[in-house]
Amino acid sequence: MRIVLRSEHPFLHPLRSITKSLFSFNSPKFSGKTLPIVSSKKTQGFLRCVAMASTATTAPVVHQVKERIELTEIERKIFDRLLATLRHFGLTNQLRVAGGWVRDKLLGKDCYDIDIALDNMLGSEFVDKVRDYLLSTGEQVQGVAVIPCNPEQSKHLETARMRLFDMWIDFVNLRSEEYSDNSRIPTKQKFGTAEEDAYRRDLTINSLFYNINTDSVEDFTQRGIADLKSRKIVTPLPAKATFLDDPLRVLRAIRFGARFGFLLDEELKKAASCDEVKDALAAKISRERIGVEIDLMISGNHPVKAMTYIYDLTLFSIVFSLPPNFEPAKSENCDRLCITYLDATWNLIQLIGDSTFNDEQRRLSLYAALFLPLRNTISKDNKAKKIPVVNYIFRESLKRKASDAETVVNLHSALDKFLSLIPFLESDGDIQLIEVDWGKGLDDVPLNSKLRVLTGLLLREIKDFWRVALLLSTLLYPPDVNCTENFPKQYFQLDKQRDLFKAVESAITKLGLEKVWDVKPLVNGKDIMSVLQLKAGGPLIREWQQKLLAWQLAHPDGTMEESIDWMRQAHSKRVKTQ
Repeated sequence: MRIVLRSEHPFLHPLRSITKSLFSFNSPKFSGKTLPIVSSKKTQGFLRCVAMASTATTAPVVHQVKERIELTEIERKIFDRLLATLRHFGLTNQLRVAGGWVRDKLLGKDCYDIDIALDNMLGSEFVDKVRDYLLSTGEQVQGVAVIPCNPEQSKHLETARMRLFDMWIDFVNLRSEEYSDNSRIPTKQKFGTAEEDAYRRDLTINSLFYNINTDSVEDFTQRGIADLKSRKIVTPLPAKATFLDDPLRVLRAIRFGARFGFLLDEELKKAASCDEVKDALAAKISRERIGVEIDLMISGNHPVKAMTYIYDLTLFSIVFSLPPNFEPAKSENCDRLCITYLDATWNLIQLIGDSTFNDEQRRLSLYAALFLPLRNTISKDNKAKKIPVVNYIFRESLKRKASDAETVVNLHSALDKFLSLIPFLESDGDIQLIEVDWGKGLDDVPLNSKLRVLTGLLLREIKDFWRVALLLSTLLYPPDVNCTENFPKQYFQLDKQRDLFKAVESAITKLGLEKVWDVKPLVNGKDIMSVLQLKAGGPLIREWQQKLLAWQLAHPDGTMEESIDWMRQAHSKRVKTQ
């Protein structure tokens, strides 16, 4: 039995001296292809693979993989109907559940994504048989659909779908594939054997089958179970050839490695980081597909590990490609700094409490943290308009939706404003705000109301994401700290940053600004035009809308009549001084 120790990069936890280690080992215990399925709960067990270090002081590491797949009641009903269809029509087809469902069931995880692989029959043909069988027994057919081949969406062959017991089941035929040098889309597909189908898959842990006919797990690569037990990410065929056929498999390997906490195989890492594979990833894979994989990683349970793999494999500039021209120039340690901020943000979210943020806020906070070192980097479009590079990454490099880019850019824009307010918000009124750089034009606001007004205006800009902006601001506070030079040597004092977050959050709540963006202005544009005796709108209207909003924030109990009276008086003073 072999033990391999892998330690995390030191810059992921610059303030802590704790080094975490991951264990990987190989065991010869499993050598067969088939594991029997036993449905009895009394006999259900686990394969326990224990790695023992050579010293008596090291605790054993136990990895558990289920010895048997236990079907749920719904799964058993579904499979019974499929087998009954075979008997009804005298078919000899082997029905196999493929890939992720088998992997997850062996790992003891729930999975509701059932893909049935058929030998010697198209999925649509078998679905027709199942429908006819169900109708012959008087059972209701819930739904049938055929998804045509769509290579751009990674659908390389027709897939038939059928709804059974409120679950959609996919049916495809076993196949073998051939690829050209310049595309990840197979140039030739044909019916294949189960073994050929297993070897064409991206990873050994995804190459397992559950044979419905024989109630058994089939491991045709003879590595799937072993790699599950040793927690390794390995390709069924040589890694470089596998990645050159379909470079998207590089990102899938990273995603699954991070998701399950598995180690990437050394040959796989060497292949993924070679120039030939990186060139193929840039040339053969659409930006949409890259964006989908990255979003799954960021939304997953180990986003820092996933992004660290991308950094380690020198894929950062391929995945997050930048425009040809931008300024200021990218610093030498920018990519590493991106990972550092991501790690700090992830850990700070855990300290503050994950429930503080919903899924969307958490997802976009991690994107905003990842691109924090690029927040002041600007490029120019074809019309010489200045565009944040972060916007380019979302819109062009990852092809994500425009709203994601807009939210993250707005968060970055709000950080300097938040940083200027934090000293006054955390002081709990001990320090009175006089002026800030971005608070010009608010001379009419009483001094004791200025903090509430400026904070309210800022929260109305970023709305539900104000806690995300505050979270990121705490990592940049105080603003005079140089976070670009020798940053890995600097400590993130996350306990203090958590306390700062809580203090500012509490101050904002005390100011009554929790949902200030939902507050409707007391005075509308028509009222302003009436008071000013204007016949058309323009910049003057917008100016007074801002002033009236500031008045409203300074006087939370004020009425429309009071705000209009104030406006008349203020306008009269302005006219007299002009």
